[in-house]
Amino acid sequence: MSCRLSRLAASLFASSALGLSLAGAAAAESVVNIYSAREPVLVAPLLEAFTKATGIKTNVVFVKDGVNERAAAEGANSPVDVLLDVDIARLAAAEGKGVSQPLVSDVVAANVPAQYRDPKGHWIGLSQRARVVYAAKDRVKQDSITYEELADPKWKGKICSRSGQHAYNVGLLASIIAHSGEEKAEAWARGVKANLAKKPAGGDRDQAKAIFAGECDLAIANTYYMAAMQTNEKSPEQKQWAAAIKILFPNAADRGTHVNISGAVLAKHAPNKANGVKLIEFLSSGEGQRVYAERVNEYPLKDGVAVSQIVSSWGSLKADRIAFDRIAALRKKASEIMDKVGFDAGPGA
Repeated sequence: MSCRLSRLAASLFASSALGLSLAGAAAAESVVNIYSAREPVLVAPLLEAFTKATGIKTNVVFVKDGVNERAAAEGANSPVDVLLDVDIARLAAAEGKGVSQPLVSDVVAANVPAQYRDPKGHWIGLSQRARVVYAAKDRVKQDSITYEELADPKWKGKICSRSGQHAYNVGLLASIIAHSGEEKAEAWARGVKANLAKKPAGGDRDQAKAIFAGECDLAIANTYYMAAMQTNEKSPEQKQWAAAIKILFPNAADRGTHVNISGAVLAKHAPNKANGVKLIEFLSSGEGQRVYAERVNEYPLKDGVAVSQIVSSWGSLKADRIAFDRIAALRKKASEIMDKVGFDAGPGA
């Protein structure tokens, strides 16, 4: 991280004692208080652009896991205005934990298609990433694939994956339940488990490393990790991993590739509600969406905003159009199936 970014992160991600505990003082100036599960390096350019456009300052606490839990523990005294999170399950859970309020905004409704918004307004999608297949360039000759094919015995010992209980894989399995039913989804999970090269472990970048090392030929991973590796000037090793891989977009010829979203929740007790609404509206706007595309290398949700050159180089994304509230509703069943088949025990277990 550069000195400049380090200073920026330090100023943005102040401790709650310094940045957020003084809710009364914050209300006296034009600020918005944020809890973010997104990494500082991803959030910083978005908030810089927001402050430049509106003059509203941002106070941010970075919470790796549990922004909902933190806000719930604080209750009515919570100083947070907006929760930023990285997965539909976490976004949808905010209402159940009592930390969200409906966002009513014609601006957001015009910018974000309905399938990426909670029908009741308790969460708003702001960007998406695709759950794709990383394939070894020198060992996988085909240029198309389906999720269903990953359970084919021809890939036995060839697939790497992070934990089946990770939110990204639970979301993928939930989408398969939605399209094919529980019985076929369970059979798929068993088939993929049987094809694993090793016990699931690590994150998506670790799966790329395993492909580069020849430990497997395919991996299930998110698109934005590929961009992060390709642009990582501090790690030539990660650039090597990325160079050994091509991205395959599963089910491009039929229902489309599964996508997940990052998004925002307007906090239930937001002391700076109007500014919280302005932040979410900005992030959904053309300018905010361009930052998501160009600086974060995710897929924007607003129509007409182009993806970055890096993302474009992978090919076209045909996204599965299933509504995200449906995915959220099936995640518990998906998690139960992952447990039932013993996915995380690895092949042969």
